[in-house]
Amino acid sequence: MAKAMILAAGQGTRVRPLTKNMPKPMVPILGKPVMEYIIEHLKQYGITEIMVNVAFNHWKIENYFGDGRRWGVKIGYSYEGAREHGEIVPRPCGSAGGMKRIQDFSGFFDDTTIVLCGDAIIDLDISAALFEHKTKKAMASVVTLEVPLDQVKNYGIVVSDKQGQITSFQEKPAPEKALSRLASTGIYIFEPAVLELVPSGQEFDIGSQLFPLLVEKKLPFFAQNRHFNWIDIGRVSDYWAVSLRVLRGEVAQMDMPGTEVRPGVWVGLNTRIDWDTVKIEGPVYIGSGSCIESGVSIEGPAWLGNGCCLRKNSTLRHSVLFDYTRLSENAVFEDVIASPLYVVDKNGKTTYQGDETTPLRWGDARA
Repeated sequence: MAKAMILAAGQGTRVRPLTKNMPKPMVPILGKPVMEYIIEHLKQYGITEIMVNVAFNHWKIENYFGDGRRWGVKIGYSYEGAREHGEIVPRPCGSAGGMKRIQDFSGFFDDTTIVLCGDAIIDLDISAALFEHKTKKAMASVVTLEVPLDQVKNYGIVVSDKQGQITSFQEKPAPEKALSRLASTGIYIFEPAVLELVPSGQEFDIGSQLFPLLVEKKLPFFAQNRHFNWIDIGRVSDYWAVSLRVLRGEVAQMDMPGTEVRPGVWVGLNTRIDWDTVKIEGPVYIGSGSCIESGVSIEGPAWLGNGCCLRKNSTLRHSVLFDYTRLSENAVFEDVIASPLYVVDKNGKTTYQGDETTPLRWGDARA
């Protein structure tokens, strides 16, 4: 059976401030890190040997997932960093460089390997993808998804011939210059021989360096065009949109936790809610230890993490609250992601706690 590699060493700069204190694969959807969905999906297809390359805040990933036994898989980690002025600092070696490093260290990739980014949720039929890869005797395959022409500018676009052999790549082309509408989803299938093309001990990227090399050498390098859900959290606005889609039940295999106490309203343990005076329209999830005071209005889709507090007469609409976020009395929060330290609107504009210019009033529910 194939092995898996999850790329989790990036800094996630485009989804700041969500990634200020957590690595991107740990960003929660329905209270579960994105990477957990990936591991569960791999396990479903019998893929149980998983390597993860890590760098920034790596211990948060390692502490949560451990050796993988909770999910019935085996997980190993490869830390990418260097010593600078006596300090150990994270220094990612690029997606291909990270895999080469593991290969030089132990020869782990001795079988067909599926490579996934740690920050996208997928429901790809992995068996079908592996079968097509092997049937075509591919050395490398890229799983692609057709995107509307006006969206090609957000993706790496793959150009292939009738057989699916890849002939070139376009990085985020303008719609009028796009030679195809097939976007690379960051899901790849590699034979071990691919890694022989990657130089040792230097930063090397799969998309911008390894793939052009495969094209240039005319090696068996194929695009697979598949239909599946691919939810990429590239920007803060994506995270907000994805969270609302999931809350509305538009994404298969993602079930609400907690207990459904009213139609469309789920709660965790130990919540205190003034049911007689509050107005809650689902879909809404209220995490354990949360307190909803009198006169509060919540309009779903909305997600409240653990230990949140909505003070009297506050209003929450179409928003995500991270753990321990407190809304002040009469506050109105709409179309935002909020944590005890910051509030981000759906366009990615961030307001930090202590900003005197904002009308928003919120804080940390622990204090």
